[in-house]
Amino acid sequence: MNYSQLDISSKKSPKRVGRGIAAGQGKTAGRGTKGQKARAGFSQRPGFEGGQTPLAQRFPKLRGFTSHRTPPQVVYTGALDTVGATINAETLTAAGLITNPFVRVKLIVKGDTTKKHAVSLQVASKTAIAQIVKAGGTFTRVEQTKRPVTSTKNPKNA
Repeated sequence: MNYSQLDISSKKSPKRVGRGIAAGQGKTAGRGTKGQKARAGFSQRPGFEGGQTPLAQRFPKLRGFTSHRTPPQVVYTGALDTVGATINAETLTAAGLITNPFVRVKLIVKGDTTKKHAVSLQVASKTAIAQIVKAGGTFTRVEQTKRPVTSTKNPKNA
């Protein structure tokens, strides 16, 4: 058998509406009774809400956009000397400089650092990195620590 010899009739014939009660789609043909939507040639523009002011028109039009991304928590270079030699999200949380170790942290210059630090954070300004290197330390960019997945099962039933 060849591909050209296959007898395929995949097209379904359209439903014939308004052809009597026994046909299943008779009388009003599924359009309800009366009204604008029941008439032939009816078309409705997108967003039309029946005369009510549409949602897109009700909202205020403002310039720009609102970012829903959570901003990183900021740590200043002046506070690094109080933390220790190795600085990462866990040590900053222990020192009370950030809320928890699972947030994005950005290092910004404000104050001087004199000690040698090995900093491992997500983001740092160029001037902050230069200040750390000048003091004899290193900066390593690391990914944000993900929160551990907790089981949703009830421990009593396990």
